[in-house]
Amino acid sequence: MDLSTLLARPDAVVELVVNTGARQGASALERATRLVGDRAVVRAHAVHSGAELVETLDRVAADEPDLLVVGGGDGTVSAAAARVAGTSTVLAVLPLGTANDFARTLEIPADVGAAVASVLDGEVVDVDLGRVDGRAFVNVASIGLSVAVTERLTPGLKRRLGPVAYPVATLGAFRQHRGFAARLEFPDGDHDPVELTDLLQLAVGNGRHYGGGNTVAPNASLDDHLLDVYAIERGRLADHVSIARLLKSGRFVEHERVHHLTTRRVRVVTDESLPVNLDGEIAATTPAEVTVERNVLRVAVPRGSRAARLDAAA
Repeated sequence: MDLSTLLARPDAVVELVVNTGARQGASALERATRLVGDRAVVRAHAVHSGAELVETLDRVAADEPDLLVVGGGDGTVSAAAARVAGTSTVLAVLPLGTANDFARTLEIPADVGAAVASVLDGEVVDVDLGRVDGRAFVNVASIGLSVAVTERLTPGLKRRLGPVAYPVATLGAFRQHRGFAARLEFPDGDHDPVELTDLLQLAVGNGRHYGGGNTVAPNASLDDHLLDVYAIERGRLADHVSIARLLKSGRFVEHERVHHLTTRRVRVVTDESLPVNLDGEIAATTPAEVTVERNVLRVAVPRGSRAARLDAAA
């Protein structure tokens, strides 16, 4: 479906929610309101805190608008996705955060003007949504090093360094990391249980990108109806350097110190309860069950985007 067809309807309801606390949020609000308003009657909402974001998204999503345009980082996008999943509302993303991995997966340009134009002139596709014990995530749920990185990624660090904040925070977290053990259980019986020890990180990916442009796995997709599970063992510094070189391509999953498999449901059990990072927000703890909901989220993508290439081929 073309989004322009939806916007041409005189009764189309369009809501714009911009998280002004996001790295580029404050400067983008006025511009985004004007650009979206040139195409449709839009109601704009500025939010300044997490509590205000939740309240605004709850209120806006309850009315099931035709189009919900959300400006912010991946945490903001996940919060919006959780509320419109399974409804007729189309979600459009303006990448205003630091990593913007969901927008990167959808192939939405980083510039606000280009982003608005590409999605409003684009197409509507159906993509999957991940959940950890019911809590939604669009990119990756992870345990271990990524949690420590998230704790170090303060708003001030993001504002000062932008995307460079990720490697800076990662280096600091790596130096203090303590290994952990995990057991992977597969309730659907598609794999035998897996026991893992002395891990650096364990992650379950729904989308394609995470961590500021890293790739979950070479074939990871938002619409393959699968979760990509990977676990990186702690090892020598040389091992981690060789893995780090492959993060952008996703080929690190082929490394001898990395375990990788795909599934539709996995239960992660650890000896002690550990925090779980969902798209940059510490929002769950282990033990945790991770599932994927197929084609439950309607999103606007630029024409030619490969984000939902599998559904397009089908």
